[in-house]
Amino acid sequence: MNITAMGRFTEFVPQEMVEELTQRAVEAQKNSYSPYSHYPVGAAILMESGKIFTGCNVENALLGATICAERSAIVSAVASGEREIKAVVIVLGEGGAPCGPCRQFINEFNPHAYIYSATSDGVIHNEWRLDELLPNSFGPKDLKHLA
Repeated sequence: MNITAMGRFTEFVPQEMVEELTQRAVEAQKNSYSPYSHYPVGAAILMESGKIFTGCNVENALLGATICAERSAIVSAVASGEREIKAVVIVLGEGGAPCGPCRQFINEFNPHAYIYSATSDGVIHNEWRLDELLPNSFGPKDLKHLA
């Protein structure tokens, strides 16, 4: 697998880490349960602590009960006590971007997270900061008045 990040964020997420995350996301994609869409997705999440969590999409006959790979990985991280996302790599067909609900879910744990999108063979096609994908987001900061 030849993984090469585009390099916009190497100052914040080293190339070697992007490569490891991509490999882990490719492996997670193999566990996808996607009998309806036939669109397997894998994700690897790097937390600020340095821990990595992976996830895959898990579809359900009741489509609203389906969970995306990114949210699957984040739920695992939160269940382990983690709260701050640093970077996310998603691996999917042609290397698209996270869906809207996943963008909002990532935003909950870091509106400035670094997002990488790769194909199933590990080629990274895009990289963004979450606030580029979800400008003017609604998040915890908007509910501070309720605390």
